[in-house]
Amino acid sequence: MTRDIAGTGSTSISARARAAVVPQGVSYLDGLNPEQRRAVEVTDGPILVLAGAGTGKTRVLTTRIAHLIATGRARPFDILSVTFTNKAAREMKERIGALIGAAGEGMPWLGTFHAIGTKILRRHAELVGLRSDFTILGTDDQLRLLKQVIAAADLDEKRWPARSLAGTIDGWKNRGLGPEQVPAGEASAFGFGKGGALYAAYQERLKSLNAVDFGDLLLLCLRLWRENPDILTNYQQRFRYILVDEYQDTNVAQYLWLRLLAQGHRNVACVGDDDQSIYGWRGAEVDNILRFEHDFPGALVVRLENNYRSTGHILAAASVLIAHNEGRLGKTLRTDSPEGEKVTVTGAWDSEEEARLVCEEIESLQAKGHKLSEIAVLVRISAQMREIEDRFVQLGLPYRVVGGPRFYERAEIRDALAYLRIVANGSDDLAFERIFNTPKRGLGDATLQALHGLARRANVPLLQAARMMSETEELKPKPRSTVRALCQSFSRWAKLLEDQPHTEVAQTILEESGYTEMWQKERTADAAGRLENLKELVRSMEEFPDLAGFLEHVSLVMDVNEAEGGDRVSLMTLHAAKGLEFDTVFLPGWEHGLMPNQRALDESGRAGLEEERRLAHVGLTRARKRAKISFAVNRRIHGLWSSTVPSRFIDELPEASVEVRDAPASFSQGPSRFDRQAPAFGSSYSTPGWQRAQAQTAGQDRYGQGGFGGGGRSTSPGRRGLQQIEGTLVAKSTGTPSAFEAGARIFHTKFGPGSVAAVDGNKLTVDFDKAGRKMVLDSFVQPA
Repeated sequence: MTRDIAGTGSTSISARARAAVVPQGVSYLDGLNPEQRRAVEVTDGPILVLAGAGTGKTRVLTTRIAHLIATGRARPFDILSVTFTNKAAREMKERIGALIGAAGEGMPWLGTFHAIGTKILRRHAELVGLRSDFTILGTDDQLRLLKQVIAAADLDEKRWPARSLAGTIDGWKNRGLGPEQVPAGEASAFGFGKGGALYAAYQERLKSLNAVDFGDLLLLCLRLWRENPDILTNYQQRFRYILVDEYQDTNVAQYLWLRLLAQGHRNVACVGDDDQSIYGWRGAEVDNILRFEHDFPGALVVRLENNYRSTGHILAAASVLIAHNEGRLGKTLRTDSPEGEKVTVTGAWDSEEEARLVCEEIESLQAKGHKLSEIAVLVRISAQMREIEDRFVQLGLPYRVVGGPRFYERAEIRDALAYLRIVANGSDDLAFERIFNTPKRGLGDATLQALHGLARRANVPLLQAARMMSETEELKPKPRSTVRALCQSFSRWAKLLEDQPHTEVAQTILEESGYTEMWQKERTADAAGRLENLKELVRSMEEFPDLAGFLEHVSLVMDVNEAEGGDRVSLMTLHAAKGLEFDTVFLPGWEHGLMPNQRALDESGRAGLEEERRLAHVGLTRARKRAKISFAVNRRIHGLWSSTVPSRFIDELPEASVEVRDAPASFSQGPSRFDRQAPAFGSSYSTPGWQRAQAQTAGQDRYGQGGFGGGGRSTSPGRRGLQQIEGTLVAKSTGTPSAFEAGARIFHTKFGPGSVAAVDGNKLTVDFDKAGRKMVLDSFVQPA
């Protein structure tokens, strides 16, 4: 029978709860709340600690280990403690030492899954066909080996990239599947049915090299224990207590690995939060934590719900939002802190205005003494960063990108920029070197050295040297033909630039060069994100009159030094933010298709939606004092402006904890507040909505009908902005001639003074002095 201990309605712990006797005068238990103390003191038997965001799970883990050692129930080498990162392992060792001093030193079995798996394999390497000095291959060596395997199978590596095969094999290993265990349907999905054979050949090559990859560190442990039950029994008896951190992020192989070890003493304590399981795309299985009570009958479940991080309104919003998930064990975060500021929801006309509003509010906070280092902007996909980064640079706001490079420093963006730089300036040798063989064209170092030699002798740029050499016999026929085709392409693209918009030329370059196709063929987790970044790059060029102006802007942006220290805003994806916390958190892009992400919905359906909701929950709970959500009612998708639907997650937030600011007309989605229903798992960017928008503006105030405004109360101060954007939406379907002409100076009540750039019926494209280019209805402007 499962026992459940929570902050309310918890059962008392009987003698059978197996609480260890605590020595008198013990100080390391001081300051623990009742639930944390129970999670520490109940030492024997299986226990699941459901630790919500900011509830002190790391303190529980380290104090539990200290308690086991201090009470004499285990020696340091009797305890297996598994973490997901080396940083977490180091932090735990330091905390344990601080709690109980020298008694906690040692801990030889505290580390990551892979570190502990390596230690076990080195002790028994011969039983899995290896020597104890085996090598663990890095990504580059792994890809090099897979290329050899693909070539040996007489497959085209361009059609079946090594990186794609590496991702496929890694997925099989994450599920605990060896070559002989892969289902036939999956094995035949790669390489014209050769996927399974390639996996087997790869494993044989690893064995001949006395090498393993990271997936093998657990997979071979599973094989070792299954084939040698006596060794498994030895480890089951060795580890009297097992502790697991971030249990919700375990994959199938890790789950099987832990379950085998835990069948000995059964003193397994897993700490995790099913509401923060956000890594399904890399193999994590939230079901592992959901079925813990089934795997370990009679398990004790302790819920840590007292949050020490966020204010009341933030926790209320996060708790109500995540309660819409069906696949969860359930808990409600609470706090003793004040309610604080409400979660704000702000609508913007487009993503450019959204970036401007975010940065203006950051400037306002900074002026009030708010540290920039305590502010974070959390985006769903990295492509959202570009406009925000540009705005940071324009305003001189120092920032850092956490968990990855800045937008213009990403590899795919640098490659694309190199192509554009050569078209703009044929003398750019550094750019030519970068993309000389990217994507792969069969041009090696020998060809590049020959070009360098000719360039030095003739005192010409590399591109000119390539043209010269393509007409001689110095190169072999195949590389000579390839070099000639590349030179002809650059000449053709430069000619196109004379007659076509630079954005269209950029798109042509990426397609004709094969660069876009290269990433389309990549079947890795980050390939889709790289393609989105390339689309965002092309879209960003539209703001500049020509290619030269755009490249100059990029140079200025990239010239901004990113010092290691200093007071800087943190910019990162929501996935990278897990485990971090800030006083103020901005959450832009809460639109259906971005949050929740359309790809997750298309690939995983309901499970994908629930993981996206968990991601939104993680984003909200990063905030200590302020959480600020925003969305844009128009976004450029694949080069086309589309109306967007605000995220369903906004509608799921509790009205009492949310303040709506300047919500545009399309802020609607469900029966109570939404006139435009977002599809459950279909495309979110194809909803027309203009007729509905017209109906909404025909004397109908949705904020008096149960929406965030509630009870007909005023939506001030945002009502004027709401009416203006509603008017713009109606303008989409009207063709009334405007009284204004191009070049006229006008004044807009929201955006200020500007000049009319173009006129289309009663719609004006205006270059505002401060707000940039906007499309507005002429009835909302007046002559300056």
